[in-house]
Amino acid sequence: MSMFKDIPVDVGVIYEGERIRRNDMQVELGGPTVKEKFELAKVKPMEQIEDGKVTIIGPDIKEMKEGTAYPLGILVEAAGATLDQGLEGVIERRIHGYLNYIEGFMHLNQRYDIWIRLGKKAFQKGLNSFEPIGKVLYRLFKTELPIIEKVQITFITDPTKIQEMYTGAVADYEARDAKARGLKDEEVEQFYGCALCQSFAPSHVCVITPQRYSN
Repeated sequence: MSMFKDIPVDVGVIYEGERIRRNDMQVELGGPTVKEKFELAKVKPMEQIEDGKVTIIGPDIKEMKEGTAYPLGILVEAAGATLDQGLEGVIERRIHGYLNYIEGFMHLNQRYDIWIRLGKKAFQKGLNSFEPIGKVLYRLFKTELPIIEKVQITFITDPTKIQEMYTGAVADYEARDAKARGLKDEEVEQFYGCALCQSFAPSHVCVITPQRYSN
């Protein structure tokens, strides 16, 4: 893709579903051995967003020891004239798909269960910072979701800062879930389909309703 010429690895849907084994990984971010991890999307007023800004709080990838697992928080803050808080979960779920477009970058799960591995080959090609990863997220959000007019992305690897933000993130997840639990199928006009699992289950489709929602 031409908009990724300055990214040191390839970016495209062909990398969705790529798996990185432990022996092939440079670093692990989040995952089962790390308690401090989350990813969160927030809709903010336009004036609070610096469009395209990528911030790193804590050690960058190049400063991490090979083969080690580290804490990670990902915060995507978006603004747009037609955006509201009801779309935060939709924006947040896109993080999973977009990060999996990056060659040598494996992203699993969501919310407070994220599990990411960066491959050694991708690291050796120059993917040694969160900066290009943030650029990929930014460009895909702006290109594929035109209702997003501004977006800024923050990567947090400082454990103390992640712990500070974690409580608020969990409260946001719980508020969304409570709202969804209050809806009944007969109260809505549309159901949705989800095919994200088709990267490893090609014939699978989830039908999502207020009372029957997918993972």
